[in-house]
Amino acid sequence: MTGYGFPFEHLMPSHIVGALSLLVLAIAILARYPYRLQGAWRRTYISSAAIALYFNVFVLVVQAFQKVPALKALAPKGSEPPFLAAQLIVLVLFIVLTAFATKRFVVPSAQAA
Repeated sequence: MTGYGFPFEHLMPSHIVGALSLLVLAIAILARYPYRLQGAWRRTYISSAAIALYFNVFVLVVQAFQKVPALKALAPKGSEPPFLAAQLIVLVLFIVLTAFATKRFVVPSAQAA
């Protein structure tokens, strides 16, 4: 969030991904604290936290292909099949893990805390 305090000349994809990440994290905070993961808020929390993490991993893959010489050689423009395959694998992995987490997540009872 502090990165938005720096001056910039035009809106970049990093600004958009950062704003989306902050938005879904705000939803996760609402689900976790005011609504205490009750009812549908449990799934909302899991989904929004996973989406925020996905955005971070998405950026990690983009930066890896920009900065790691071996990966940059495979996809110099960032739109070649190896880059797209890596992003697709990450997306599918996050969808599967989020579905698994949603199914398995149990809210601890008040007595256990």
